[in-house]
Amino acid sequence: MAKLGKRTKAAREAFAGKSNLTVEDAVSLIKGNANAKFDETIEISMNLGVDPRHADQMVRGVVGLPNGTGKDVRVAVFARGPKAEEAQAAGADIVGAEDLMETIQGGTIDFDRCIATPDMMPIVGRLGKVLGPRNLMPNPKVGTVTMDVAEAVKNAKGGEVQFKVEKAGVVHAGVGKASFDEAKLVENIRAFVGAVAKAKPSGSKGTYMKKVSLSSTMGPGVSVDVDSAVAE
Repeated sequence: MAKLGKRTKAAREAFAGKSNLTVEDAVSLIKGNANAKFDETIEISMNLGVDPRHADQMVRGVVGLPNGTGKDVRVAVFARGPKAEEAQAAGADIVGAEDLMETIQGGTIDFDRCIATPDMMPIVGRLGKVLGPRNLMPNPKVGTVTMDVAEAVKNAKGGEVQFKVEKAGVVHAGVGKASFDEAKLVENIRAFVGAVAKAKPSGSKGTYMKKVSLSSTMGPGVSVDVDSAVAE
């Protein structure tokens, strides 16, 4: 069995026997043990009582975190003419049409969010097998297929987080950085959980939110009391 490092051993001891904490206590515990040499991301994982193989149990949405994510989001926009100019003025990192499609088809995906105007979707549609598995495919349901590209770029850069349930019924996302104040992390977490709660599908039966867990990039996870997570 591999020998545990001092940092890992100390973190496990700090988390031992602790579970079902309030959001505030969980954030305090995680921040206190996030001591990697970089600013770790605080991550949330939610186990939902849904089966996304059924269309009426799909959970998908977007939420603007009140205190941002702390991450520099690179945005690509499919647009032409004035809309391309609007995207560039709003701070988009990459703007293009057929040329951008060819770049992506060539294997270069140097962005975290992809936005498109509706007229670009015939081009973007050819990239479904590439962008889809990476959750980068523009979708009108989350505001990434829109004529208001400037607002979409602004939202993406300003802390907007997309979420989509995975096959096992799990939703996960980054909700801030370990360097954030505890109160700001708590506010972000509750905003995210609230958005997932509002996205409850019509086909969900029984308990919708089964488990909520928090962790840092390099640290152990801890379960959070669901009622505390959804509290205002």
